[in-house]
Amino acid sequence: MNVLLLGSGGREHALAWKLVQSPGLTRLYAAPGNPGIAQHAECVDLSLADHRGLVDFCRSKHIGFVVIGPEAPLVAGLADNLRAMGVGVFGPGKVAAQLEGSKGFTKDLCARENIPTARYERVRALDGARAVIAEFGLPVVIKADGLAAGKGVTIATTADEADAALVDLFRASGAEAVIEEFLEGEEASLFVLTDGTHLLPFGSAQDHKRVGDGDTGPNTGGMGAYSPARVLTPELEARAIEEIVRPTVAAMARVGHPFQGVLYAGLMLTADGPKLIEYNARFGDPECEVLMPRLDGDLLELMIATDKGTLDRVSAGWRDDVALTVVMAANGYPGTPAAGGTIDGIAAAEADGAIVFQAGTAARDGALVAAGGRVLAVTACAPTVAEAQAAAYRAVDAIDFPTGFARRDIGWREVAREGGETR
Repeated sequence: MNVLLLGSGGREHALAWKLVQSPGLTRLYAAPGNPGIAQHAECVDLSLADHRGLVDFCRSKHIGFVVIGPEAPLVAGLADNLRAMGVGVFGPGKVAAQLEGSKGFTKDLCARENIPTARYERVRALDGARAVIAEFGLPVVIKADGLAAGKGVTIATTADEADAALVDLFRASGAEAVIEEFLEGEEASLFVLTDGTHLLPFGSAQDHKRVGDGDTGPNTGGMGAYSPARVLTPELEARAIEEIVRPTVAAMARVGHPFQGVLYAGLMLTADGPKLIEYNARFGDPECEVLMPRLDGDLLELMIATDKGTLDRVSAGWRDDVALTVVMAANGYPGTPAAGGTIDGIAAAEADGAIVFQAGTAARDGALVAAGGRVLAVTACAPTVAEAQAAAYRAVDAIDFPTGFARRDIGWREVAREGGETR
């Protein structure tokens, strides 16, 4: 089967790396791809917003299946358009993708289905938002309602910080926000494949959103992750599936918009049990970079099953090893990143068994250069988090990227629980 993978980041590089291991794959295309993805796929210059052009490409290249990596095309309804033309798709339709596309949509669904989540209010004006903040108290969580690439969340601990976030958010015409109570606990990410009826648990991870060591500084799209997240015990995972994920999947099916693809539940593990922070309608980045190396099975077969409604006929196996990834970002990220910095040493980094997934990279005059905020995701596997952390940082240190930086403490919570010392 010919497959088209959409996207250009580290998530898509990890998916390409795993897809080419599938025996059912004939040829892999990627749009637009990146230099790392080009090692596994034929990259084509197609816009993900050009649905007609993507359909025409699928016809001309006899594409049997499309894997949609990023969230924006899902929210724009690309999966619906491809399915209408008879092309198989990994990813939910437009309405189901609102679980990620609108924080308010998801919170309202949680309220209707009695799904455990933080108390919230939807707000559409600055004055109303200020009134809600005064009622909720501090700390408080402020979320932009739409897509924000993992960075549209402020956890305000002071009144000034909360007001500045609100003023910034409501600068945009028609802006909406969700104000939430602050939940105490530890975060974890749970991934579940679903065909709209059946559920297949698909691993867990814990990522690091803050830009600086010790989880300091502004939120980012993610500076590193490890899998599995052992803090999400089998008992807690079972509760999250039965109390959060399954009711969500059932609710979407009941209204005629079944969710087909991967449902990524961001969870807060509170004293009262798991509570939903938010959903994503696709694999996380950099979580995908630690899930794919641990997956022991045929990714393409699993993806096709989510589209055909046959997820109950397949299974996913997992390596016992821990996987840990460290993001190397361009200086200035998550603000304006320094572009064009040269990158060398990837082969040396991979010589010891690490995998370097490329995210924001470009080929220029025969050299690999930075072309985004998050540039590389350096991944290693080992029996323990401490060993995986050490291996990943050895690989990071082998890479010559003078205009880049990385956190030095990815996985620190689990290393401490293992009784080791984080770097």
